[in-house]
Amino acid sequence: MATLNINDLKVKIDDKEILKGVNLKVNTGEVHAIMGPNGTGKSTLASALMGHPNYEVIDGSVTLDDLDVLDMEVDERARAGLFLAMQYPSEVPGVTNSDFMRESLKALGNDMSLIDFIMYYEKNAEDLKMRKDLPHRYLNEGFSGGERKRNEILQLKTIKPKIAILDEIDSGLDIDALKIVGKNVSEMVSEDFGCILITHYQRILEHIKPTHVHIMIDGKIVLSGGSELIEKIDTNGYEWVKEELGIDFERGN
Repeated sequence: MATLNINDLKVKIDDKEILKGVNLKVNTGEVHAIMGPNGTGKSTLASALMGHPNYEVIDGSVTLDDLDVLDMEVDERARAGLFLAMQYPSEVPGVTNSDFMRESLKALGNDMSLIDFIMYYEKNAEDLKMRKDLPHRYLNEGFSGGERKRNEILQLKTIKPKIAILDEIDSGLDIDALKIVGKNVSEMVSEDFGCILITHYQRILEHIKPTHVHIMIDGKIVLSGGSELIEKIDTNGYEWVKEELGIDFERGN
């Protein structure tokens, strides 16, 4: 089992403090859904955890087991077992999906034979019901939004990290793709894998059942619980949270 510990994390962008003391503990075998209004710091949390250079940590700590995550470069965080499925995956012309993933596995210490890799990779793509040409095309080049998101999950299945941060993987997916992505992520959850699932909508949580639900407002997790929070958000939005807790928040990123 692995544990990601986030303690009083504060992060700024261009001298504006966005995260104002986030506390969260995620174990493998768990799915933590983070919900909240637009602009309250959810994607900032994802980027800061993976070491995006535009996000400056000003206080707090992040550890993965006994490792100091904030002291690592981006590639070191990936080698330690962190993974980010991005909200807006980038195109990488000239590099095929399959070459990118094989080199990624090698960098993580898994230098399987070419034949074994092809069989493993294509099985993962088949599980996601991807078009047969997509895994071998240039990385995300010409992909639709939904294809890019499914491709992020292909990378996730191939790498098998300890803790994944899934930033709005449901955006751009139709109903059928949502079911496929949800099924594949859910089947990964085990004593070797857990995830943080950032979302605005209940629909993805019908396919990836969270063990914990957190509401983020104004750069902090202000409320945690179970599936009852999802139902309440779906019925009443977030106004009840602000009223119940007496929060008057300004929007961040």
